[in-house]
Amino acid sequence: MDTFTPATPTTSTSTTATPTTATPTTATPGPGSAGAGYIHGYSEREAVRLGDQANALADLLHAGTHYPAGSGVLEIGCGVGAQTVHLVRRSPEARLMAVDRSAESLAAARARVAEHAPGALVEWRQADLFDLPFAEGEFDHVFVCFVLEHLSDPIAGLERLRRVLRPGGSLTVIEGDHGSAFFHPDSALARAAIDCQARLQRAAGGDALLGRRLLPLLRGAGFERPNVRPCTVWADRNRPELMTGFTRDTFIPAIASVRAEALAAGLASAEDWDRGIVELRRTAVGEGSFHYTFFKAVAHRPA
Repeated sequence: MDTFTPATPTTSTSTTATPTTATPTTATPGPGSAGAGYIHGYSEREAVRLGDQANALADLLHAGTHYPAGSGVLEIGCGVGAQTVHLVRRSPEARLMAVDRSAESLAAARARVAEHAPGALVEWRQADLFDLPFAEGEFDHVFVCFVLEHLSDPIAGLERLRRVLRPGGSLTVIEGDHGSAFFHPDSALARAAIDCQARLQRAAGGDALLGRRLLPLLRGAGFERPNVRPCTVWADRNRPELMTGFTRDTFIPAIASVRAEALAAGLASAEDWDRGIVELRRTAVGEGSFHYTFFKAVAHRPA
């Protein structure tokens, strides 16, 4: 997933086995942009983590999401294509427009889709959420996953998405909530490390607790019939695929990745941080367990 700063859109292209890269552009951050950027960075390791997360949670997060043949679907913040692959697998005959502000991420996404879903009906566009190059009502459906949490004004972002939906069209949005994390063995230092990540995200203009606010955000942006449901992850030795795929390989690395920023901000000492991460890793082995809740909402543009 990527955050957004305004970028000059490029001409869309259909997906091919050989990815092409859009020309990167820069501009002054616009309203609602997460000015400090995506706090986890854009490293190859982060791309792997995003893919692992999408795969581990695909059945949980994509359950019930299917788009009819021929319908136009906009995915905002496609990033490296971690969610895009699952969208096209579940709705192979829908026409997907995948959008991201980063040309590098789009190139990685095209390569990922070409590898895992060759022949998928995907077009790619480099553009910013707050400057979308689409006509009003152009899409039947919009899908957005792990994007709003990085915006300083998520309502403004949702209003931009409502504009490009046809009347009666649906928006699906998925966000996490770090306040829902609890685990065994419990550890004050592990909880403090998670809180550091949330505080850094808040300082960057985002909200790691946004999932709990989806209903009022959607209403505030003018959507009708918003329905929010929890998607709960419970990982223990009886669910080894989640213990490994989610707790060990995606959640803990997301927290550990902000070590330098947390120390630089004076949020923790090096000793306490390192001990907290060690203790957090104990939740992903043996008798350890981990709970986390994502929130998935579906709402509609007024007809």
